[in-house]
Amino acid sequence: MKVRDLPKHWNKQKEAVERPQEYNLRLPLEDAARIAALAELYPDRSESDILNDMVSAALDDLLRERAVKDRLEGKS
Repeated sequence: MKVRDLPKHWNKQKEAVERPQEYNLRLPLEDAARIAALAELYPDRSESDILNDMVSAALDDLLRERAVKDRLEGKS
C-alpha cells in the first residue's frame, strides 16, 4: 500500500490484524496532534491503527526504491 492510499483504506471497514511486536514511540507534539486529528477524521481507526498503517505504508514505499531493496536483499 502507498501512503497516499491510506485515506481510502481508512474509509473501508476495519479488518482484524495480528500485531505480535510492540514498539514504544515518542513523537513531537505536532506529529502527535496530527495523528489524533486523523483518528478523529476516521473514528473507526484508533491512533495506534493510524500509526501502524502509516509505518506499514512507509515501509512498502521504501522497499519500492531499488537502492533500499537491493541493500536489504544483500543482507539476507
